Amino acid sequence: MVRLYKEQFGRGPTKAVSHFAGSDTLICTLENTLTPAERNLAALGEHQRLRDVRLFFQHVTEDQFVEAVERTTGRKVRGFISGIDTTKDISAEVFYLYPVSR
Repeated sequence: MVRLYKEQFGRGPTKAVSHFAGSDTLICTLENTLTPAERNLAALGEHQRLRDVRLFFQHVTEDQFVEAVERTTGRKVRGFISGIDTTKDISAEVFYLYPVSR
């Protein structure tokens, strides 16, 4: 996630952690990801515009995010959700995985 953020936005987060939330959900939390221009948008109160731009770029590169998770976990992703709190500069990438076949 750190590499993808750096490639996509020009800077990576200063803190990143990933955890499973149950057996089929992976949550990646990233902090301090906003670029200087994005911080300026937030300071101007343009939080929705900032969220819209981030969401657009996240979903344009969705295949790259999904591929990274599938490669790392060895499991197929069935859903991907991206979100950001623009006031706290915390992002979450949530991946819903297909259950492991038994």
